[in-house]
Amino acid sequence: MYMLINSYYFNNFIMNLLMILMILLSLAFLTLLEQKLLGYIQIRKGPNKVAYMGILQPFADAIKLFTKEMFLIKNLNYMFYIMSPILSIMLMLMMWLIIPNYFNLYYLNLNLLLLLCFLSMGVYMMMISGWSSNSTYSMLGSIRSIAQTISYEVSMILIMLSNLLLIESLNLINLINYQFYLSFISYLYPLMLMFLISIVAELNRTPFDLAEGESELVSGFNTEYMSGGFAMIFMAEYGMIMLMSLLFVMFYLGNFNMKFMFYIKTMFMMNIIIIFRGSFPRYRYDKLMMLIWKSFLPIILNIMIYMYMIKWMINLKYF
Repeated sequence: MYMLINSYYFNNFIMNLLMILMILLSLAFLTLLEQKLLGYIQIRKGPNKVAYMGILQPFADAIKLFTKEMFLIKNLNYMFYIMSPILSIMLMLMMWLIIPNYFNLYYLNLNLLLLLCFLSMGVYMMMISGWSSNSTYSMLGSIRSIAQTISYEVSMILIMLSNLLLIESLNLINLINYQFYLSFISYLYPLMLMFLISIVAELNRTPFDLAEGESELVSGFNTEYMSGGFAMIFMAEYGMIMLMSLLFVMFYLGNFNMKFMFYIKTMFMMNIIIIFRGSFPRYRYDKLMMLIWKSFLPIILNIMIYMYMIKWMINLKYF
């Protein structure tokens, strides 16, 4: 019995480690995909010097960043400044580990609830990064990111709850099973568009990258970060892009059978998020806030009331 328990924990540890390594490798090549795609959008080559067609460029970037010297500026809050990027990448990896997959490492009955809890904690890392840097640009970037992230989390969670009203469960596996014959995109198309915009805003990606606005804030909340700290913030951001693309596919684009089409759909969503960066100018901040509070929120609340009333009437009919 003791040997069985030990082998179970050992196998679990190996699978977790393998999954984390695969995620880190994937996000490295996602940066290459973005550089290449943006290059072709802007009619240029992108990285093509390191190895064949620039295929080893992500590794060159990683080695360069992690071997650079890290300066500690005089008035930093050192502990928070150093811990914040580490916690942000840890939070991203923890969210990946609770996603149901083929090996089913952790079966959680309320995995979506836990995912939302982790998702809400992401704003603290940006807030602490900006505050601990003791820089005006970083502080302004962190304040803007707090307002933006909290606002768009409201819409995103309500959109998720609209889907969950249909399946009456907080388990992502049930969400997948309910789309076995018909994807949710076919009858929740307006919600799907709002969810896409909400996840782009949640990720601080163009055209909603107000927290990192280079034109007015140098680099936003991560202005004072360099070398390894900057690389970790960068990795957390790209890991979240992959996670959100995967969640979008699970919520709206059909059944989760871990086959080739699932990979194609997730890649398509990642490409869409990258193409947004090469296609749209940055949104104005007041318009960004008005979009959520005056446009999305009333629509989503009305849709939720409509869904709840339909379910209530169906229950009345049967009882």
